[in-house]
Amino acid sequence: MAQTRVRRVAAAARAAVSWRAWDRAARRGRVTAALAGLTALLLAGHRAVPNTPGRLGSLLEAFLPWLGLAVVPLLTLAVLRRSVLALVAVVLPVAAWAYAFGGLLLPAGEPGPRDLVVVQHNVSDVNADPAGTARVLAAAGADLIALEELVPGALPAYERTLAAEYPFHEVRGTVGIWSRHPLSGTRTVDIKPADITEGWSRGLRTVARTPHGEVAVYVAHLPSFRLGAGGLGTARRDESARLLGRVLHAEPAGPVIVLGDLNGTVDDRGLSPLTSQLNVPERGFAFSFPASFPLARIDQVMARGATVGRVRTLPATGSDHLPVTARVTPA
Repeated sequence: MAQTRVRRVAAAARAAVSWRAWDRAARRGRVTAALAGLTALLLAGHRAVPNTPGRLGSLLEAFLPWLGLAVVPLLTLAVLRRSVLALVAVVLPVAAWAYAFGGLLLPAGEPGPRDLVVVQHNVSDVNADPAGTARVLAAAGADLIALEELVPGALPAYERTLAAEYPFHEVRGTVGIWSRHPLSGTRTVDIKPADITEGWSRGLRTVARTPHGEVAVYVAHLPSFRLGAGGLGTARRDESARLLGRVLHAEPAGPVIVLGDLNGTVDDRGLSPLTSQLNVPERGFAFSFPASFPLARIDQVMARGATVGRVRTLPATGSDHLPVTARVTPA
């Protein structure tokens, strides 16, 4: 009888120890697992993050691809804690990132005979070498080159340097387009926010007569945003995006290409008036700003009635932006 009681007590003790060990193992890594789950939720559900106060949603979306880097410290913590729970949880942000951005890493398709090669570049209004910048852009062999922050003092240098390869060009305000193909019907597009009273012209529309048909081309430079104590200041940019979106909505059917410094990424909800009705690049990240350490692509190539293939950056110029180039294939 006594031995039976001893065995029962010993078994109960072993069970208690096993339970405590299991409980400690289950608890170990809970914080890491919770952070991994939160990262996955932010990647997959960034639209649910409110934009007030401080435009937090737009701030997150401006750098959304970089959120995937959180996997590195999370995985390190999971290994150090020897937590199966945390290791399993880290799979969630990996899967969310792959779903959102993995397609951008896939190989691009072969160039087609109907492709238009386009270049987009904010050349900077303080660029000390406009001729050198123009040579870098011309070397890309594009059909169309869109430029922003064109200032009167630098414009002749772009005109001279690009004239041989791009005999057709149009400039309205501080934006312009150079083309290998004839341009017609060029007009200014008013995207000026209501509270700007001084002269301000940053949008144009033209029609390029390509060998494969006419294509409406827009060049736009949306207002900059500023990060301050009150958060991300995007009110002007968002208003300008809405104005451009209305113009695009009224654009007749047919291939449309939009090129510009839009001061926002394609994930930023502030650009939804554009991204909701335009195709964005299918391949490539092409972070273009700032040129010294690119963190985001705010220089965009979008299209309607056409697909945008891989987007990539070109060599640095005298600008604080990197040029971007892409192939656009009309439907």
